[in-house]
Amino acid sequence: MCGIVAYIGSKNGVPISLEGLRRLEYRGYDSAGLAVFCDDKIVCQKTKGRVKALEDLIKKDSLEGNLVIAHTRWATHGEPNDINAHPHADCLNKVFLVHNGIIENYATLRDWLKERHHKFISQTDTEVIAHLIEENYDGDLLAAVIKSLKLIEGAYGLAIISSDEPDKLIAVRKGSPLILGLVGQGEYMVASDPAAVVKQTRQVIYLADNEIAVLTRAGYHIFNLDQVEIEKKPDEIFWDLAQIEKGGYDHFMLKEIFEQPETVIDTLRGRALASEGRIQLGGLKDYEDYLAKMKRMVILACGTSWHAALIGEYLFEQLVNLPTKVEYASEFRYKKTPIDQETFYLVISQSGETADTLESLRKIKQAGAKVFGIVNAVGSTIARETDAGVYLHVGPEIGVASTKAFTAQVSVLVEIALLLAAKKKIISSQELKDRIATLSLIPKKIQEILDQNERIKIIAQKYFKYNNFLYLGRGYNFPTALEGALKLKEISYIHAEGYPAAEMKHGPIALIDENMPVVVLATDTEDQIYQKVISNIEEVRARGGRVIAIATEGNEEIKNLAEETIFIPKTNGILTPLLSVIPLQLLAYHMAVLRGCDIDKPRNLAKSVTVE
Repeated sequence: MCGIVAYIGSKNGVPISLEGLRRLEYRGYDSAGLAVFCDDKIVCQKTKGRVKALEDLIKKDSLEGNLVIAHTRWATHGEPNDINAHPHADCLNKVFLVHNGIIENYATLRDWLKERHHKFISQTDTEVIAHLIEENYDGDLLAAVIKSLKLIEGAYGLAIISSDEPDKLIAVRKGSPLILGLVGQGEYMVASDPAAVVKQTRQVIYLADNEIAVLTRAGYHIFNLDQVEIEKKPDEIFWDLAQIEKGGYDHFMLKEIFEQPETVIDTLRGRALASEGRIQLGGLKDYEDYLAKMKRMVILACGTSWHAALIGEYLFEQLVNLPTKVEYASEFRYKKTPIDQETFYLVISQSGETADTLESLRKIKQAGAKVFGIVNAVGSTIARETDAGVYLHVGPEIGVASTKAFTAQVSVLVEIALLLAAKKKIISSQELKDRIATLSLIPKKIQEILDQNERIKIIAQKYFKYNNFLYLGRGYNFPTALEGALKLKEISYIHAEGYPAAEMKHGPIALIDENMPVVVLATDTEDQIYQKVISNIEEVRARGGRVIAIATEGNEEIKNLAEETIFIPKTNGILTPLLSVIPLQLLAYHMAVLRGCDIDKPRNLAKSVTVE
């Protein structure tokens, strides 16, 4: 949440920083601002609204400077307005900083600072940090920052400058991601996401918790809180700038929905080896025997990743005979729950920075157990702190509502389940080969569903004015129903709930009338529960409900029961979510467009939840 960009070098850093902010706006868009060292003083401009509003403000003053800190905000403490926008300053307007995270003891610190005659302007927790640095400043900005940080409880990514030290940019991280971009000789950037620096450089250094970077035009140094210098080697960003551009699509979300044939291929490439009939996961190679001995499994995730995890529960119990439990990471981190070394702990996070998932990971490791991960963002904190894992390799996901990451996560879960099933000799080599062959056909089948986009748009035109939806599914399609309902809520602000179809009669049926469309996933015609889903459809119809069915092609029966039917190609039951979720993504997208919603920047949401 929130985006940080900072620059120090010989060029005008204002346009560079603004471009970085534009690329990070999916992380927060309540307000934006920057502070630039200009004409021997720091000038700060900030405003409520999007980065475009900040650009318009800056154009009036023609700001230039080669030391800049900038920020785009997702509000936590204090409403979105000009005053609460970052950067924040001390009483003397000498220290300016931008902050991602939450300061948990800010109220206590604020009261103490007020007693020492500090005057606060904003409602934010961030402003406390600037005043602390002012209080502790004695001619050495780094020493003042370190002394102040030792008083702070919470999470932070910070970029700090001072008019007393005009050749210095300080960046510090605890619990909120920050990277250094090595642009050129004497030229550096700081950012909360690689997307902000990739146009300027591919060479980056990922700061770890409690690391402080001091950047000057003469070079950079990284320290711990005891001011002991740390040597860190740069990493390289491998994805292209084109991957974070819209590429002709109206929205990033639509682009990412349509990328899924390719991203699923990327997730399978070199792993699901159809010609050899085996699964090869390099990230887990050294742990295959270890994982095969596990007696149970716990998967931890949040949001869309949690829905993928629920599908994983079905996969591991059906294919691997491994008792599996899925936990919200936000609940697990505070539960007094037994942690043992006979459990396969798996965390899932697209960003690799999800705060609750990261803290759950650390809780498990502190108890002496191993933790494995499924992550998209290379170099992210979760990727670095897990014992091993699997990258998605789907490229940056910019749309706040996750789409391609979900199908990639499910694909990887299928691969891990098949790998362990084969390792434990639960499935034969021929069955494994057949399942991999079926899995390899999924990208082509996703494309067949995407080819129905115009027809799904027509269905959306019929239903976008409704304010309540129910989503029903059973088995593997129950988590898919949850994900479909979440997509509709996230971007269209339509109230939607997902349920196991059989649970409809245990309460939700009371809501059904002509104003409550019901989306029913009824794809497995050969499954023993298919007829029960058909009965659920009949019950909806009997109460005046309107049914939108997701069904397997060739199913003529369901066409007579539903007002609308969207067909998906036939596949193996365990792979159904990879197909059935696609029309749900498109349906949510088109309804949100028709309602005039901001698709890529839905209200109150940010892409990566890096604070509680």
